[in-house]
This record gives sequence, structure tokens and C-alpha cells, in this order.
Amino acid sequence: MIANKKIHFEISERKILLRIFDVAWVLIALYVVGIIFKFNYFNISASNYYWTIVLGFYIIMFGTVFEMYNLQVASNQFQIIKSIVLTSSTTVLIYLLTPVYTPVLPSNRLQIVFFYIAIFLALFFWRMFYVRFLASNRFSKKVILICDKDQLEELVLGLESVDPHYKVMGYINSDSINDTIEKSKNHFVENIDINQLEDFVTKNSVSEVVIASQKTDGITVNLYNQLIHLLESGFVIREYTQVYENITQRIPVQYVARDFYRYFPFSRSNQNQLYLLVVRIVEVIISLLGVSLGVLLSPFILIGNLIGNKGKLFYTQERVGKNGKIFKILKFRTMKTNAETNGAVFAAINDSRVTAFGKFLRKTRIDEFPQFINILKGDMGVIGPRPERPVFVKEIAEVMPFYETRHVIKPGLTGWAQVNYSYGETINDSLIKLQYDLYYIKHRSIFLDINIIFKTISTVLFYRGQ
Repeated sequence: MIANKKIHFEISERKILLRIFDVAWVLIALYVVGIIFKFNYFNISASNYYWTIVLGFYIIMFGTVFEMYNLQVASNQFQIIKSIVLTSSTTVLIYLLTPVYTPVLPSNRLQIVFFYIAIFLALFFWRMFYVRFLASNRFSKKVILICDKDQLEELVLGLESVDPHYKVMGYINSDSINDTIEKSKNHFVENIDINQLEDFVTKNSVSEVVIASQKTDGITVNLYNQLIHLLESGFVIREYTQVYENITQRIPVQYVARDFYRYFPFSRSNQNQLYLLVVRIVEVIISLLGVSLGVLLSPFILIGNLIGNKGKLFYTQERVGKNGKIFKILKFRTMKTNAETNGAVFAAINDSRVTAFGKFLRKTRIDEFPQFINILKGDMGVIGPRPERPVFVKEIAEVMPFYETRHVIKPGLTGWAQVNYSYGETINDSLIKLQYDLYYIKHRSIFLDINIIFKTISTVLFYRGQ
């Protein structure tokens, strides 16, 4: 049995294709405009090839900042239009302001209008085509889960909420494989009769089977034989933790429990001295720039604090650093005086303890500026898990024994968890943030660091700070 399966691109492949076609369609549009309207500001030739490289770089860089390659944004018609406007406008503006690497400004200013319109319309029509014909069809991936019934809701939501094209069509209940299967469809997906597995796969164009059950006795001889038959027929069979990590870019520690360390290879970058040296040099440079900018903003912050916060400008607080070492973090104060008279509590979205001016500081991330001093001292890095308070570390570690794994590297001003998830208000929120932190520790690299920097810029520009 070999079914006709749709071609499916993985998340990383989709993002690469979006980048390639963004640049390609812009260059095609500029070429066509040049022929029709005698547009000569931007010409593609062997003698000025670097103009093309710089333009492509700007489109990809600003497209990343303005979330053109966030798959959920890319699949939403209204959100992607906003990203296209911001990306096109910023790309054209910066391209015009860097004449050393780009063409000299034309004497006929109408050429600039043609340049902008060509870039905007190329991105607009290509992305509308993507939303209408590709995002909802070509990239759809249909799968079947083999899991316990009580895990189903969490597993389905965990996968489909991250990848809008990942569709769980049905599941086999590994808790009751030998029992009579209910034919009805529950709130999430259909419960499949094990004897109908191959027919269901063929009928629904399923391309992958994901095994999420941790119970070996749930994989009966009958099920095993059918899985082997599917495998021989060209279908993909994968283990859930691999799928989860690939799609969500988090480590599913809740499914490997105390065997976590056996599944967790640390990134070699954590011991790569050249990588660590380069990172430290960049941290010092960024920190010096951050401190300088903080000094320039300090008069405005001081006035805002006197009016809106009415108290001390700075506050310090104990946090847990690398290898569990305690240090004092420095921040601009954003909460009311005596905000924790009843004891330490998690910060929350729309926290009533935060002042009006403090909310502005948090949204713009300006409250973090004093932490550049912590970075210069070596207590923190620019990128890493957010440093948590000792009282919360102790509380969370009692529930999650592997929580303190995040302390194998220095905490950071920003990080993979911060750019992908909001403040943790509960232990469950802390678990999700831990999954992101461990993903960073496992996959730490210069490319992931750059990705985090771009996402951080997006967070600030879109005023999403907490």
C-alpha cells in the first residue's frame, strides 16, 4: 500500500523558501519596472552585483525583524500586510541612506517612488498568493497519534497551536488497544480502530504516525506489524519528543521525567572557548552601548519616575546566576513602593503593582538598561535564561528536579524563553519557559543567538514587553 501523499515542507524549510521567494520576486519586479518605465535607479548587472546582495540582505533582515517569517503571521492575511508595509518601508529607507553600498540617489525623485512601489507590490502579491494557495494547502501535514487518552488534549494542542499546518487527524488509544474502540469523534480527533489503521491512513492522506505513548505494552504485536507495514510503504513514523522539539522549539521535559538527562545532549558551544570569547567581546560592546544610551535617557527616566513612580529610581534584587551563584540584579523600579509586603509572588500580565510609568518602562524594555552593568561585571550575559529569584528557584525545583539545569550557563538580559513566552504567573508557565531555556542550552549557537536578537528587536518595536 503506497498512498499519494502531498509534499510537505518542514518549518525550517518553509522559512527558507519564504526568504528565497521574497528576494526573487522583488528582483523580478524591479527588472520588469525597469523595462516598462525606464527605471534606472536599480540595475542588475555584473558590475554592480553587490547592489543586489545588499538589497536581498536588507529584505531578509528587516523581514525577520517585522515577523515576515513567523509562520503564524505569514498565514494571516491582515497581520502579513502590516509586516509587508513595515518591511518595505524600512528596506527602502535604509537602502537609500547607505549610498556607499547602494546606488547614488537619483536626480529624478520619481525613481524612488517606483523603487518603493515595486518592492511593496512584489511582496504583497507574492504573500497574498502564499496565504491563499500555499499556506492552507501545500504545507498541511496530516498525522496520527498513538497515545493514552488522557494525554490527547495536551498533545494535540501542544502541536497544532505552534504550527498552523500540523493537523492531527486521529489517534489510537494505547491505554485500551485491546478494548472495544468507540467509533465516535471526541472534541479533538477521531479515535481509530486499530484494525482500520491502514485504511484510515490511505483515506485521509496521512503522511506521518507519531508515537507518544510511554507504555511499551501499549504497542501490541498487531499494532507493531501494522506500523512496520506503513514504514515499508513509505510513511514516516516518529517519536513524539522529537516531533515536539522540532515544531515547538522546546524540550518536552514533562514526557521524559527523571530520565531527562539521558535525552539531553548539551550544545558544544557551551564549552567552545572561541565561541565564548566572541560572545564575551560582543557582550562588552553591547553593554557599553546600552549604558551610554541609558545615560542619555536618564534625565527623561528620572522625570518620569518622579511623576509616575514617586520613589527610588533603581532597585536591586537577589537572583540566581550561573552554577547557582547568587548575585544582585539592578533595574529601574517599575512597581509601587512596598509591592511585596505580603511576600514574593510571580509577576503577572497587567500586574496591579506596576505603576503607569513602570508599565511604559517594561513595554519598551527600558527598565532592563541597568542590567548592562550586571553584564559588564560578568554576572549575566546578553542572551541566556532569565535569572530567577532564589525563593522561586527553590519552589520550582521541588516540583521539577531538572529545573536547575538552566543554571549551567549565565542568565541573560534576553533569551529564547523571553522572546517566545510572556511572564510566568504559575508553576505551569515556569515549566513552559524552562522548555524554551533548555532548548537554547541544547542548541546554543551563533545562529540561534542572532535569531534571539532579531526577535528581541521585534518585541521592542511592537511594544510587547511585559
